[in-house]
Amino acid sequence: MSVMQINQKNFEELKNGDKPVLLDFYADWCGPCRMIAPLVHEIAAEHPEYAVGKVNVDEEPELASAFGVYSIPALVVLRDGKVAGSAVGARPKEAILALLQG
Repeated sequence: MSVMQINQKNFEELKNGDKPVLLDFYADWCGPCRMIAPLVHEIAAEHPEYAVGKVNVDEEPELASAFGVYSIPALVVLRDGKVAGSAVGARPKEAILALLQG
């Protein structure tokens, strides 16, 4: 499965889906965000049991604010439409997967 670019319009559809969701809050200018981007794409490709989305905080400040994202990169896991876990800062792939399996 590929990574979805998330905005206000398609967020509800993703949130209300039947899969756990990994949201990657990022900005194009953020070095640590660029470091974890390939890991997020790998997880999306290798784990179709998860829905994976990226939220550009510069383009979607309302979504970032709704999740209390004030530092990036920020990873948020949703289960049944509710926050089930989160982490701030660059993480290795294993830590991201552990967050998803949480």
